[in-house]
Amino acid sequence: MLGLSNYYLALAVTILLAAVNVSVAFVPLHAHHVVSVIPQSTLRSDATATATCRTRKCQLQMAKKAAKKKKKKTSAGGGSLKGFGSSAGAAATSGSSGSATVEIDRSRAALAFYDYIERNGAGDNLKRVALAQFPIGEEGDAGTGTTNSIRGVMAQRPIQKGDAIIDIPYELALNLGRESSDPTLPAVNLLQEYCRWISGKGDGDQADDNGSAARRKRNDGPYFEMLPKYMGEDCLGSTDFFSDEALDALQCPPIKDETLRRRETTMARFERDVEPMAQISSNMYRWDDGTTPIEASHLQWAVWLITSRVLTVQGEEGTGVSYRLMIPLIDMCNHDRDSPHVLTGRAVKGGRLKILAGRNVAAGEQINICYGGGVAGNDRFIQDYGFLDTFDDGTAFDLVAKTLEGIQEFGSRSSALSMSNSDKAAALEALGSTSITDDEKELAKARERDVRAAIEFRIGVKKALERLAR
Repeated sequence: MLGLSNYYLALAVTILLAAVNVSVAFVPLHAHHVVSVIPQSTLRSDATATATCRTRKCQLQMAKKAAKKKKKKTSAGGGSLKGFGSSAGAAATSGSSGSATVEIDRSRAALAFYDYIERNGAGDNLKRVALAQFPIGEEGDAGTGTTNSIRGVMAQRPIQKGDAIIDIPYELALNLGRESSDPTLPAVNLLQEYCRWISGKGDGDQADDNGSAARRKRNDGPYFEMLPKYMGEDCLGSTDFFSDEALDALQCPPIKDETLRRRETTMARFERDVEPMAQISSNMYRWDDGTTPIEASHLQWAVWLITSRVLTVQGEEGTGVSYRLMIPLIDMCNHDRDSPHVLTGRAVKGGRLKILAGRNVAAGEQINICYGGGVAGNDRFIQDYGFLDTFDDGTAFDLVAKTLEGIQEFGSRSSALSMSNSDKAAALEALGSTSITDDEKELAKARERDVRAAIEFRIGVKKALERLAR
């Protein structure tokens, strides 16, 4: 991990167009985050593919094998909520058989969001999908008849391989400006829009054709209502909000250093661009009832929303311009490293932003996407998303271990790849200061969520290092 300028360099994705009908690329904001783009015609074939990643370009070919061995999913303790759609503290009712049932979310906020989707030209999606609460963990809480759950997107009917699961008009996406290496820039735009909604300041000016102006006449309140809450469970899982004790408990100095640099960048942006405007204007950057001025922690929360939700999407073909979008409904899909589904679309007037089915989808099935393009390690997940990817065979930890040891697999990309040799040595030395047995005893005693997540991270990395040494 070098500085923020290197860490946040977004990938430029190039797509081969020969013999296929696709002119689109979804690219997540950060360089560590790669999403495959596959033409619909390819999805209907049985061809397999690999994604070949190089320093700043990815030539994306065809999809993974459709048939893949089912992997056991396990809970991750403090980091067990997996992704954009998560809603900590929710509960799903359990049936008499003991298995939790999945029901469509018909809460007040969800119904307002469905209406928002329909009013803005995306109502057909509600015939295919809806929000739902999915149970997580193997058993409900003893004696309560409930089990923890996570909000996600559910298929309401069967969807064929290659068909659109979600299809959002570009005009519904929140365009937070052109792609750049600094997440605090779009965070300022997002925070301003969010403050206008939460403080009841009303609507603003119409955006330009590319949607780059922050203010619009459309009411995005129902979408903002569905975002993870300020200082809520979801954002607190990110190292951006860890205590000093938790940062030290990671036993990974490069992650701690990067986290502190991001905090410094966020504070500098707040003091330069946000705080002065909040002081001179009664209509900007107000919270709650419109009288409470915002603090640096509000911008820190907005930066986390950017790192965990924004996708960088190419604009007009041939221009080389990309935009940072928040895409309602698409950004409520949770993470699954094995998901075959594909994101397509361009940030152009009249464009469509889609998730295409990479295999047949059954009614009632959760619609997940792969964060990080399947090549991000848990060093990135705990920093940018606020959870540990433990819902597989340990791949997300293995990526970190291999890069710490200087082993770079073809196509792999973890932020540890950009560590200097001295940083890798410092991380290995810190990880070697305690044994796994020591860590497990410390985990049993730990009570704070961030400390527990940090210990789980280092245990996972140490076990991966042991696997690597065999």
